[in-house]
Amino acid sequence: MKGKSVITSDGKQERCVILGEYIIDNSATVRSAAKQFGISKSTVHQDVTVRLEKINPVLYKKVREVLLKNKNERHIRGGLATKLKYSAAK
Repeated sequence: MKGKSVITSDGKQERCVILGEYIIDNSATVRSAAKQFGISKSTVHQDVTVRLEKINPVLYKKVREVLLKNKNERHIRGGLATKLKYSAAK
């Protein structure tokens, strides 16, 4: 069975679009989207980076922008979390 399709069912396609819209609407991270929908981070990442590009290229580009912004800001969020952790311990 050569050339297996990445998208195997309508359910996955629908999930990809729903995840993409959620990430855009909430400026969500992959981790927060995974938690919200009760699925793994790997599944969310696969859905919005690989599958979504084939299903809805316009939505994919918008999601990619949000994820890139989140990636560029993650060191700031990590620093704030550490600051809060140690200031609460005093």
